[in-house]
Amino acid sequence: MTNGIEKRTATLIGVLAVLLWSLLALFTTVVAAIPPFQLVSLCFSIASILSCIWITLRGGSVFRALRQPVGAWMLGVAGLFGYHFFYFVALANAPAVEASLIAYLWPLFIVLFSALLPGEKLRWHHVAGGLLGLSGAVLLVSKGQGLYFDPAFALGYGAAMVCSFLWSGYSVLNRRYRDVPVNAVCGFCAGAAVLGFVTHGMTEVWVSPDFSQWMAILGLGLGPVGAAFFVWDYGTKHGDIQILGVASYGAPLLSTCFLIIFGKALATPVVIAGCILIVAGAVLASRELLFRSKSRTNFQQP
Repeated sequence: MTNGIEKRTATLIGVLAVLLWSLLALFTTVVAAIPPFQLVSLCFSIASILSCIWITLRGGSVFRALRQPVGAWMLGVAGLFGYHFFYFVALANAPAVEASLIAYLWPLFIVLFSALLPGEKLRWHHVAGGLLGLSGAVLLVSKGQGLYFDPAFALGYGAAMVCSFLWSGYSVLNRRYRDVPVNAVCGFCAGAAVLGFVTHGMTEVWVSPDFSQWMAILGLGLGPVGAAFFVWDYGTKHGDIQILGVASYGAPLLSTCFLIIFGKALATPVVIAGCILIVAGAVLASRELLFRSKSRTNFQQP
């Protein structure tokens, strides 16, 4: 029972990443004028610095946190920076809607790839839940306008597919390094920041942020491009990977809700239908966890 409770707790911690990622669109509306790789490098720098301070204040050793296997370093930096690199390449070489949807295949890939992990079983409701979530994401991102994949944008589509494979592969393979502490993510963020600055210097021109943009960058470094990766690291290592994969479709759902609340989007019938599909997919994929918890509660009642 203890292992089951720990797994549920780790899954809930991992879901916090989805909640934080849902704030990404709201923050990025403030920093839209900042070049993407400059933004990524600044956010990861903030995440790395603040996490090092946090580790030190809690009596930990940053040096010890960084002493991890080479494979863990390669996987962590490739996952964090590689995803953003290929995502921005995709957006630069293909229409944003189609590129974003291809890149957002990663939650479904997580569900499918998880079957390769020792001790994991892929069941029909995991796949069905993932497909429902994907359908809802398609509606939210496309706004019901349909999709058209033009072969002329093959480079962008290919980069988006690499992007989805990178993040899903990172999330699933992360289970192999479950003994690597979450504190090590501070080093992975630092590595991603360095690569971001190098790429920015090679491809972009520096834009000086104003006060409101700096506040948004700080918010991103604290949450969606900071703490989110720490809780996702813990969740993918110790939680239910299939549920986390399907729950990740909650990011566009919550993101849309935040945009509606702050007056930057409208609650159209298409948006409502997309939200219903995503919620239905998450419930379906989590049926074992929900029913198991319910039956255990009933059993414990006098």
